[in-house]
Amino acid sequence: MTTYNTLPDGLPAPEDDGAASHLPGLELPIIELPATDGRRIDLSALSGLTVVYAYPRTGVPGEPLPAGWDEIPGARGCTPQSCAFRDHFADLKGAGVEHVFGLSLQDTTYQSEVAERLHLPFPLLSDHRHELTHAIRLPTFSVEGALLLKRITLIIEEGAISHVFYPVFPPDRNAADVLAHLHKLSR
Repeated sequence: MTTYNTLPDGLPAPEDDGAASHLPGLELPIIELPATDGRRIDLSALSGLTVVYAYPRTGVPGEPLPAGWDEIPGARGCTPQSCAFRDHFADLKGAGVEHVFGLSLQDTTYQSEVAERLHLPFPLLSDHRHELTHAIRLPTFSVEGALLLKRITLIIEEGAISHVFYPVFPPDRNAADVLAHLHKLSR
């Protein structure tokens, strides 16, 4: 049986393909994304420090993963990554983060199940129309005909990307890596 809460051993690590090198310093366009809490979020308009972790897709317990999912570098681990951001949420707020969001190309209805099941204290954003993805050229890949985001985490300050974590591996350590980066900056 597949478990989504832990990462299997031997997952292939993604390599930096340069697909995110244009993002640091980029000012975000005005694009409103639907959130699982019912709001529409324009990342370019948020004040303070924002963390957005983008992930390919979350699986549903009892449903199979796409064929070969574990062999795709960086694909597996959306649930452990989300749980890590949930578990470090108070620490992130304590480090000065005003907003935390997960981001995928899945629709809000699908994401709402995940946010509820994992008890996330922050909303997930849907870019199901690929507006933000195409506008800022987020790294993507395709599986079984579906376009998916590569795992990437953006630190956004006053509407501009100040730091990028890419590639993200292992995904369950991403929140701790973001915290370490923020603590290093505050010294």
